[in-house]
Amino acid sequence: MTNHTQAIPKKVSLVNTIKNKLTTPSHWLCFLSGFLLVFAYAPFSYWWLALILPSIILYQIRNATPRAAAKKMALFAFGWFSSGISWVHVSIDQFGGLPLVFSLLLMLALCAYLALFPALAGYLTAKITRNKHVNLWFFPSVWLLCEYLRSVVLTGFPWLSLGYSQIDSPLASFAPVIGEVGLTGIVLLLNICWVKIYCYCCAHLANVDSTSCPDLANKGNQNTQVMVKRSAKHLALPLVLAITIMLTSVALHQVNWTVLTGKSAKVALVQGNVAQSIKWRPEQEWPTMLKYLDLTRLNYDADIIVWPESAIPALEPAVQDYLTSVNSSAMLNNSAVITGLINYNFESKEYFNALIVLGKKNSEDNIGYHYNHSNRYYKSHLLPIGEFVPFQELLRPIAPFFNLPMSSFTPGEYVQPNLVANNLHILPLNCFEIAFPAQLAANLTNDSDMILTVSNDAWFGDSHGPHQHFEIARMRALEFGRPLVRATNNGVTGIINHLGEVSAIAPQFKEVVLRGTVEFVSGDTPYSQWPNLLLALMIFIPLTLMKYCKC
Repeated sequence: MTNHTQAIPKKVSLVNTIKNKLTTPSHWLCFLSGFLLVFAYAPFSYWWLALILPSIILYQIRNATPRAAAKKMALFAFGWFSSGISWVHVSIDQFGGLPLVFSLLLMLALCAYLALFPALAGYLTAKITRNKHVNLWFFPSVWLLCEYLRSVVLTGFPWLSLGYSQIDSPLASFAPVIGEVGLTGIVLLLNICWVKIYCYCCAHLANVDSTSCPDLANKGNQNTQVMVKRSAKHLALPLVLAITIMLTSVALHQVNWTVLTGKSAKVALVQGNVAQSIKWRPEQEWPTMLKYLDLTRLNYDADIIVWPESAIPALEPAVQDYLTSVNSSAMLNNSAVITGLINYNFESKEYFNALIVLGKKNSEDNIGYHYNHSNRYYKSHLLPIGEFVPFQELLRPIAPFFNLPMSSFTPGEYVQPNLVANNLHILPLNCFEIAFPAQLAANLTNDSDMILTVSNDAWFGDSHGPHQHFEIARMRALEFGRPLVRATNNGVTGIINHLGEVSAIAPQFKEVVLRGTVEFVSGDTPYSQWPNLLLALMIFIPLTLMKYCKC
């Protein structure tokens, strides 16, 4: 009886604790400031939100202890990812074969996992300072470090990085110099500036109100006027820093890191719009291949014709007659076709997600394609679950979600030769790989004329995922100063110039061929030459600021 009565207060206490947590306004504010960040990215593209919303969570964690900072950052990040990558649930729900409740739980688990990295940034920022409280000036360097971890742990998922939201903002001019990662640091620094300015205003107007701005509060018996004068000194740095960033962005817009050479190529991007639900059905194999053949037949006057990822829903050895026919047509018309398909190595019993070139390699080429020729690319950075299943012996029997079609690929080499098609050197990246600038940098050569990325975003339906994917591709073009073409199954298919601007775009969910001209450039952006060095500088600059600014 006694034990039972003692258990009741404990249960009531736990319920009250949870209730208090759920009804705390500051917790909801942290969550909502992250949840609304999705509108800063494509297709909404209200880029200015990324220059405001993070300041809310930064204000919440200013001067916080490690535990408090981690908790609030976790709430912010959980809101950020739950709205930002909600499109992942489309594929889980429609193709995963899981009951709705389990698919939602899986999404919650994914968002919770991704939220660990921002939470770690908040925790470490407070933990490594002398007084064990958050110093906001140090926060960007720790954030960038944790974002790097997010891009490599468990193969990495660097989606929704803050810098992508700025592709259409005045700050985009920083991208060719410090890349999207550096641009993320700029976004955070501006948000910190707003917090510092707000804190000063609170202190000045309220005579250092300890409730509104405890980091500038009166300490002990110090005179209030002395504190206000001291806080005025603190105001100078954020003002100067914010103005400097803005003026620098204007100045960088006047710099041409790469220049047009006057050379160009006609491209045709074939969007087949094949429903994902029927793509891998055996009876749809030939209808799909004939569709791409028909869409291509009237476009052989293009220098380069691109079909999307796994456009041919069959193994390469099994469709040699078909590939030979396409190759002959392309050779006859002095054109080249780049297509995605699956190759199977009978000796090693390995599957590869491949891109191959059919038709003209160069002016002297009279043969073009033959099976297992070297003018091909094997996808290196595979997507977990979709293209390989970790611990597959345990996971595959659980649900169809862990046993999707074509989910047993072998990765290709990290560095591979550029594709050569009709005398053009083309740097290929397959689907998910476009989110990894380091891989692009490792494969960029002096001869690389353009970047090619292909994808099949039919998995994600009419969601914001494909638009975010296209936004990432735009950022890569801007960072590396190279034109980029993106061919997809059902959108977003487009042509992007070396400034990250959209030259042509195809409507989603339509069977269409997007034609356009790609203009080539010469020169290199600073980021393309020293991506790691510039990232290191972005990490150490906030450290320097922290040393001289104890605020």
